[in-house]
Amino acid sequence: MHLPHDPVILFDGVCHLCNSTIGFVIRRDPLARVHFLPIQSPQGCEIYRSQGLNPDQPSTILWVSEGQVLTRSDAIMAIGRQLGFPWSLVVVGRVLPRRTRDWLYDFIATRRYRWFGRSNACLVPTPEIRARFLK
Repeated sequence: MHLPHDPVILFDGVCHLCNSTIGFVIRRDPLARVHFLPIQSPQGCEIYRSQGLNPDQPSTILWVSEGQVLTRSDAIMAIGRQLGFPWSLVVVGRVLPRRTRDWLYDFIATRRYRWFGRSNACLVPTPEIRARFLK
């Protein structure tokens, strides 16, 4: 899979938790290395489908880097590594089996709209960070 920028986070653009996560990454990535793509965009839908996922019911964030796609807890750990210390400490989660980590991820993901809400439209970035969002 080739994207014009690397790495890229695919996220649910109508999820408040997901949008907050993107804001968190933006604030902690001053060199603007990470780029973003809403799953609801045409390219986001295509990539999401290519992973056997339904873009009409997003269930996981995706981390795409160097042609590799990570999902769920693996994606979260990759994001933490990219942001550096102290966020890279999230890799301590590797002591847990993936099944356990992903169960916790899914527990939150399936309740995210109920707990954090959703909007009717995708995040609209400010002009300063718009270049980090793929079209």
